[in-house]
Amino acid sequence: MEASYKSESESEAWPGTQRPGTGTVSAAVREHLRKLCLREFPCGAGSWNKSRFLPQTWRTWREVVPKEEDVVSPGEETVEDLLGLVRSPHSPWALPNDSNAEDSFLRELAIRNPLMITDTFFYSYFRSLRVVDKEVTLVDKDLLKFLKLEELVLSANRIKEVDATNLPPTLKVLELYGNEISSMECLCAHPPASLQHLGLGHNKLLGPLESLYVTADHWPNLVSLDLGFNDLTDLQSMVASLRTLRHLRLLVLQGNPLALVPYYRGLTIDSLAQLCVLDDITVSPNEKHLFRGLSLNGDLLAQEAQFVVTIGNIRGVLDTSVLDPEPGPEGPFVAYSYYVTYDFVRDEEGEADEDTGELAEIVKPSPSSELLVEESPEEVGEDVIKDIVGGITEEVEGSLESEVEESGESELSVISGPSTVLQTPRASAEELAKLRLRIDPRLCPSPGTVLFNTTHKPWAEVIPCGYEMQHSLRDLVPLKAFLLAGTTVTIVEEKILSWPVVLPAVDSPLSAKRGKGEKDKKGKEKDRKGQGEKEPAKEWKVPKKKKELPKELRQDPPILQVLGRGLVILEPLLAGEPLVSTVCNFGTVRTLTSDRLTLARDSKKIKKVAKKEKPKAVNPIYESDYHPEPLTVEVQIQLNQCRSAEEALRMFAV
Repeated sequence: MEASYKSESESEAWPGTQRPGTGTVSAAVREHLRKLCLREFPCGAGSWNKSRFLPQTWRTWREVVPKEEDVVSPGEETVEDLLGLVRSPHSPWALPNDSNAEDSFLRELAIRNPLMITDTFFYSYFRSLRVVDKEVTLVDKDLLKFLKLEELVLSANRIKEVDATNLPPTLKVLELYGNEISSMECLCAHPPASLQHLGLGHNKLLGPLESLYVTADHWPNLVSLDLGFNDLTDLQSMVASLRTLRHLRLLVLQGNPLALVPYYRGLTIDSLAQLCVLDDITVSPNEKHLFRGLSLNGDLLAQEAQFVVTIGNIRGVLDTSVLDPEPGPEGPFVAYSYYVTYDFVRDEEGEADEDTGELAEIVKPSPSSELLVEESPEEVGEDVIKDIVGGITEEVEGSLESEVEESGESELSVISGPSTVLQTPRASAEELAKLRLRIDPRLCPSPGTVLFNTTHKPWAEVIPCGYEMQHSLRDLVPLKAFLLAGTTVTIVEEKILSWPVVLPAVDSPLSAKRGKGEKDKKGKEKDRKGQGEKEPAKEWKVPKKKKELPKELRQDPPILQVLGRGLVILEPLLAGEPLVSTVCNFGTVRTLTSDRLTLARDSKKIKKVAKKEKPKAVNPIYESDYHPEPLTVEVQIQLNQCRSAEEALRMFAV
């Protein structure tokens, strides 16, 4: 039945739909109206309702006579039936899911009174226009035809500049979120005088001059301003300009680099006494009291952000030492250690000049030290190894050989005794170029960042890192980009092979004296026997434990293996959260075989320590009850924030 319907304007162009060009606001509005099908069935005028719009002279005498019920001509539809077609969600003429109440009103109006749907009606009817994510690039002059427009939303488009002369003077709300606007200067050429809300969040506003465009000279009636998530850095200049906006009550600046300084909220609240809401948080009287007077010394505060990175315990690490064979007298002796790395943006002025103590080390591939990753030292020429890496001195208690003799065990994760590591010359550039290809790219920092790592720790069920590091940064724009990207946390296993070094024998004067003394003693014994004297009774002496001399060991380059690696999201710090705390879970790396070997080794240690005491029974590990702990590490990153004006002046006054 509907196939026979014909629209009165089916062959005519929609009035005003001649597109001046793609990417304009008016073209997007017209395209939206066209998709509403306001002049096509079941809307508009056509064969489905033509009798309702016939002139009075065309009607027959029967049609003029009043009737008790509204009976339509054959082949036509009643108004209620047509409305049911656009209201039913199962109808083919139903509105799309993303339609709003205004779209529904226009569809029903086009059914009830289709003759009202004209360009003149549209230009006088619309008080609000929402053109979101329509690839708009230009605010054209056709917007001036909307005589009563009060709200214009042009978010999520590709607008780089706005010609303010094309904005209707009746505008009270203008939203331009998520565009590509780099400066507010274009808006200030001819701003709408009655504008009360301006939304410019998630754009590309950058530079200290932007504060010149947020004054009362341009926006005398502004009540709400949203400049969040741009690249504004100068907090002092911004609040000085905002102070001129006497009607400003709501302000959003979070997401900008300037909001990362510790005194951001306090200085803004004290500078704008009339402000009610800052970053969607109500300004309390207590806040105003705590930061009173801070704005008087705002120019003395250093513009820098401070972060504290804390790394806690590592759990679920595989004890690789139990899988290694027992070392022979010629070695190699194996030492394992574990640490965590993370990348962080570094200020141009640098953090290396600061004394970080043992809290952190900056790990960089350098000509003097190359790290081999998951490669056996036999695969690299011995001459190359000697020329590249010097040893790393480690003091470890106990002697490996003595423990092997006493208990028959092999402690593979401990290097014997205090050892002297022989230093070797640096490698040539060609040799370093060959080895650089072996470095795992996962151990290299991301562009624009520096790699930090915790101190090396031996294996344990729970490895306590105890790491805390403060980062102070003055270059805030790269800091924002880093927070959006996040930091990569990596758990690394370092394996070092050590080999005994045989030194040439050297005659010691102590041994010569000892030999001379023994000869004199033997001579005296012979004299006593010749004179018939009795030998003195022998004295029983407790044998002293043989002291082992320090061994000299030659160490191979460290062999690094990445056990787990993951991204920590830091964007909440940019959005106003003071703390990001997480437990990075890298999955299970331990196996039933390795845990059984570890349990067997630990049980032997218990028997050795408590020989006289009855050792505690160690429960065996059964496959049915085996649930290994995943590899995890605790990470916490905190953005420092001042709680009072006194604290801000004490810590950041220049």
